[in-house]
Amino acid sequence: MSAIVQARELSRWYGIVMGLNNVSFEIAPGLTGVVGPNGAGKSTLIQIITGQLQPSSGELTVFDEVPWNNPWLIERIGYCPEGEAVPKELRPLDWLTGLARMSGITGDAAARRCESILDKVGLPREHWFKRMGQYSKGMKQRVKLAQGLLHEPDLLVLDEPMNGLDPMGRQEVATMLKELVAGGVSIIMSSHILAELESLCKNILVLNWGRVLASGSQKEIRGDLKNWSEELSIQCDAPETLARHLFEAGVLLGFDIDPVDNRLEIRVKDAEAFYARWTELLLESQVTVQSIQSQSRSLRNIFDKVTT
Repeated sequence: MSAIVQARELSRWYGIVMGLNNVSFEIAPGLTGVVGPNGAGKSTLIQIITGQLQPSSGELTVFDEVPWNNPWLIERIGYCPEGEAVPKELRPLDWLTGLARMSGITGDAAARRCESILDKVGLPREHWFKRMGQYSKGMKQRVKLAQGLLHEPDLLVLDEPMNGLDPMGRQEVATMLKELVAGGVSIIMSSHILAELESLCKNILVLNWGRVLASGSQKEIRGDLKNWSEELSIQCDAPETLARHLFEAGVLLGFDIDPVDNRLEIRVKDAEAFYARWTELLLESQVTVQSIQSQSRSLRNIFDKVTT
């Protein structure tokens, strides 16, 4: 499928401060995570995608159109900002009904749509008629999600959407996002909680200092990285014996042994070749393995490698 967002030599600066620096990339349909430390350019990118900022140079298109000063395109985009941007003196139904009518939904249909979307984002009904100034951060986050979904967008852009949510709330929102993607909505989501992005996002875009360090699926990024090594944690009854056998077989770059936990930490360069021989090597060593886990396939590990 064609990309929904395309950037070509895109830059945005604020005086002498560079927000984005000559970046080119594509974002495919589905759920894409935008990763980067504070100051990486995430918010600048999101504001350009949602038509709030104009590029200083280069071009960014969404659905093959430029977002800046393009209300017809913006109608297809939903946005959930990071800040607690809800009117404190209003009740959520009143606020959302007003937004629905501005979006062209009239009469009773607007009220029905607002009730449906509040149910979808998991805001309990007993809170619908309270003023939002009384809300917790997590409740405000659900209302912001509701306003972003109100007009049934084709693209939903979420800036730190899990902020303020408890673990159950995060799971509920994650399930909702997966359902939206299954229904054909594309989502671009930034978060500093890498474990959440790892479990949700098919693709990721890694930013730092206004530059794109990596983009694509996690598997593609690992394949593109030079000197990538697979790191495995193996719990077994004889870690010293297994380490010696694997070392003599020539499959290790390095290893560490934790004799207290009977754990062997190894690094291998060619993961596919290692896994192809793993059963044979294990049988030869006559060591009993309780568990084996990859330590290098996490999004955290990818992020650390591309930003150092």
